[in-house]
This record gives sequence, C-alpha cells and structure tokens, in this order.
Amino acid sequence: MLNEFKKFLLRGNVVDLAVGVVVGASFGTVVTALVSDLITPLIAAIIKAPDFSNLMFTLNGSQFMYGHFLNAVISFVLMAAAVFFFVVKPINVLMARYKKESATLPAMKKCPECLGEIPAAAKRCKHCTQAVA
Repeated sequence: MLNEFKKFLLRGNVVDLAVGVVVGASFGTVVTALVSDLITPLIAAIIKAPDFSNLMFTLNGSQFMYGHFLNAVISFVLMAAAVFFFVVKPINVLMARYKKESATLPAMKKCPECLGEIPAAAKRCKHCTQAVA
C-alpha cells in the first residue's frame, strides 16, 4: 500500500499539478497586488471615487448594498484584463513564434536502405548515397 502511494505521488501528473497550484497561487498574489496597488488607485484618481462599497438603496425597509458587488465586478474585470495582457498575450506571441520556427523546418523521411533521416525532397541519401524515390 505504501508503494502504491509512492507511485501515485511520483507520477508526472501529480507533481505537475502541485507545481501548477503553487505557481498559480503565487501568480494570483502578484495579480492581486497589481490590481489593488496600481490599477485601482489609477482608476480612483481618474473618477475620484476609489471605493463603491457604501453605495446602496432601500426598498420596503431592506437595504441593497450593490456597491460591494460593483467593487467585486470591477476587481474581477481588472484581474481578468491583467491576466490577459500580461500572461495570455505574451504566451500567445511566444507560441506563434515557436510554431513559425517549427513550420520552417523541412519535412523528413527515412532512407529505405540505411534508415537515416533525410529531407523529404532528397533524391539521394546523404548517409549511404543510395538513390531514394
């Protein structure tokens, strides 16, 4: 039973998931700090209202505190924008560059005589000099 548990822990998926959770939590802290310390004060300076949590209305004696919800929506939009512009877009650019580089590599095939890798358009093997179709 202990060996099964050890195999479970040492599988690649579990380790990758653990690393992803730790990095994701750390990144969440960075994005939260970016939004709360830089972007929200910038918006507050522009519209002169840094906190909407006191906004409410009363209907038949019940108070509807829509300001807190408004703060949460604004925070969510700012976090989503920060993740999109600082993580998703740069990763997409890197992936596009990687795909472009890998697309420029010539297609390869194996020589039927020596099984060496040769370009698909080659008429003769560079390893054994055998003519290939």
